[in-house]
Parts: sequence; C-alpha cells; structure tokens
Amino acid sequence: MRQLFIAALQATLLLAATNASGQENYPQRAIRLIVPFAPGGASDFTARIIGRVLSEELKQSIIIDNRGGAAGNIGMEAAAKAAPDGYTIFLGNVGATAINPSVFGPTLRVKPEQDFIAVTLVADVPDVLVVNPTVPVATVKEFIDYAAKRKGELNFATPGSGSQNRLEMEHLMKEARISMMHVPYKGGAGPAMIDLLGGQTQVMFTTMPSAKGFIKSGQVRALAVTSAQRQADLPTIPTLVEQGYPNMVSSSWQGIFVPRGTPLPIVNKLFSTLKKVMAQKAVIDGLAGGGVLSATSASPEEFAAFLASETVRWGKVVRENNITVD
Repeated sequence: MRQLFIAALQATLLLAATNASGQENYPQRAIRLIVPFAPGGASDFTARIIGRVLSEELKQSIIIDNRGGAAGNIGMEAAAKAAPDGYTIFLGNVGATAINPSVFGPTLRVKPEQDFIAVTLVADVPDVLVVNPTVPVATVKEFIDYAAKRKGELNFATPGSGSQNRLEMEHLMKEARISMMHVPYKGGAGPAMIDLLGGQTQVMFTTMPSAKGFIKSGQVRALAVTSAQRQADLPTIPTLVEQGYPNMVSSSWQGIFVPRGTPLPIVNKLFSTLKKVMAQKAVIDGLAGGGVLSATSASPEEFAAFLASETVRWGKVVRENNITVD
C-alpha cells in the first residue's frame, strides 16, 4: 500500500512538473485562432494582420479557423469548449460576446463572462452612418428631418436582427423620434451593403472597413462616425457627438479570449505578447488601411470589466426595444 501511495505521489509530482514546464515554455506548437465569422469581414481582416505578427513573436504558426454562423455563436461555442491549454484562442467582438447574451437569452449555450478569460482588446472598429446617394441629405440633422417627413417609408439595412448595427439604429431612431422599416440580412455586412448600393434600402450603420471603399468612391454618402473623435483617414466625416448625439459613441471592438481554466502564466504571456504586437507599426498601419484602430487593454482584468460594462449597456438597448433574433 505504501509503495502504491509513493508511486501515485511521484506520478502527481511528475505531472505537475510537466505542466509547469509546458506553461513556462509555451507555446510549443501551432495555435488555433477561432474567428466566429466568414472570411472577408472585419474580424477576418483583423485576425490575419494580427496573426502574422503574433506568429513571429511566439515563433509558432497561428492557424486562422473561420467558424461563421448564428451571429458568431457557432465559433464562440467551439472556442469555449476547446481545451484550456492556450492552443485555442478566440477573437470575439462586441456582437458575439456582449450583445448575443441579451438577444439570444437562455438559448445561448455560452456565457462569455463565465466561459472565457478576457485577455485584451486588440481592435477598435468605428462604425459609420451611410446613406444611398439618392437620399438628398448631407448631415444627420438633414436626414432626421427627411425621415420624419416620411414616417415608416425608409428602409434601414442591418447584418442581422440582433446585430450592433441594428441596435445603433434603434438607439438613433429613439433619440431622434423617427421610425423606419428594418431590413435584416444574413451573411454579414456585405449583402446589406449591396442592397444599400442598389437603392433597395436607404440607410445603415456599418463598420468602417465595410464602407470605407464605397465612401471614397462616392457610392455611398457618410453622415457620421460613431467614434468619440473623427477618423484621421476620413477627417471630413463628423461624429454623432458633434451633431448632437453625445450618447451614441460606440464601436465594433474586438478582443482576444481564451477558454476558462487556461493557466494564468499562459494568459499573462499572451497578454504581454499581444501588447507588443499591437504596438508594432506594421500592425497599426495594416489595420488602419482597412479603417481599424489598434487597441489594447491595461490588463486582462480591465478588459473583463469592459466586457461586463458593454454587456450591461447593450442589454439595456435590447430590452428597451424588444429586440429578438429572426
């Protein structure tokens, strides 16, 4: 019996030593980065720029794993169920991690605040309010006046019923006391933008990367950005704050998460490495080229607190407007 006890103790100590060594030498193989949206969108764009430099810093391959569907829930669930060993990381955005819990309610099988450890913000993606050029307005005030005279006649597009872009428009309509018809699209911002360009819809909020090229080519007209300050590469577009809506500062932020249970040394290494990655000029310039701003948190704890505040904020908008999924 004594020999069995000693053997078990030795095995336990050996396993602990092995785990400690593995954490200290992390990573020792390729890392999978789950992106909960299809290739070509803002999240995929961000992941590929960050992934290249993160791979160089960690000296291991970063494999981008696009798991689109269900407003980001499919990829989020896959990430939450992955082994908590640092070899699966998750690029979560405001929609999947802060809005979906309120929109999907008890049907959502993942609780982001409980099932993940928040590592750091990595990107701040400003949204922009754009109209089809046939709409004869150049400012938010002109648009509000135009819509008020056409109650319920205008259509606004969104990339889904529970999307942040839908919530932003509901918020604006409530503050401005106007009403428009909601037209949700599946497949992200791309299909919604196509119909805006074609005139089937007249207005939408969308991410800057989705709209930037169309704004510069004149195919859509930008009325406002949702960021606190104007964007450096499109400085003529005023903010919503400047135009009388101080409560409408928002962005489609993105951050890195790992499954709950991931060892703290691995979390800390990912955090410190990502801080270095997001400060590199190649990353800052690469993201800026698509209208995305590099961002980081002061600590994993700060990012967790930010996620909690965003969940409360958007949950309030969801409840006030009785927003549900299709």
